[in-house]
Amino acid sequence: MSRTTPSSPLSRATPPRSPTAGGTPSRLAVAPPSPTTPQPHDGHAGGGARVTGTFYGHRRARITLAVQERPGSLPSLVLELGVPTAKLMQEISTGGGHVRVALECEKRPKKLPSAPPEQASVSLLEEAMWTAYVNGRRVGYAVRREASEGDLAVMQLLSTVSVGAGVLPGDVLAEPAGAEGDGEVTYMRAGFDRVAGSKDSESFYMVNPDGDAGAGAGGGTELSIFFVRV
Repeated sequence: MSRTTPSSPLSRATPPRSPTAGGTPSRLAVAPPSPTTPQPHDGHAGGGARVTGTFYGHRRARITLAVQERPGSLPSLVLELGVPTAKLMQEISTGGGHVRVALECEKRPKKLPSAPPEQASVSLLEEAMWTAYVNGRRVGYAVRREASEGDLAVMQLLSTVSVGAGVLPGDVLAEPAGAEGDGEVTYMRAGFDRVAGSKDSESFYMVNPDGDAGAGAGGGTELSIFFVRV
């Protein structure tokens, strides 16, 4: 991965003020309604919505996944996975394989009439915590959270980029404990076909720039993300 050059689309995006300086990006558009009911899309045999997915983070910090309806919209989903950015990026960029990220959570018991509101059923992608697996190996947990100023800053910098991989200035994200001096923020961004199997299962398939499901920004590696409630 090479640092973005002045001729790249990134350099033409208006840089947000660093989160450490108290700035909040303001150019991201409000996302359309959350894609809990995907519309048919010719890009995938099973039908689905085309969304933009971005993996990013400091090398030694836990990687974040943000999902947007389109490159310039606010993220509809932000997940922090329990795997270092460098490790997952290496698996994605090695090529010639298929990287499967599986996220599992437990089904909630049926709500009783007397149950408090917080026990009400939620849609699959609104679940707060998941057990995460990469190619069948458990890597810890993934936690859904609200987008931070740093997340919005990354989305702003990449607002003109639909597919690509590279690095961003290190100060765009606050460095977590243990990742001090980690340098630049690595990212990988691509389109994904989102396919809903049922209310308890959804899949995201990375697509290549030609619009076919399969290898995309991962340099020959196919990437699939599965959300399952078991």
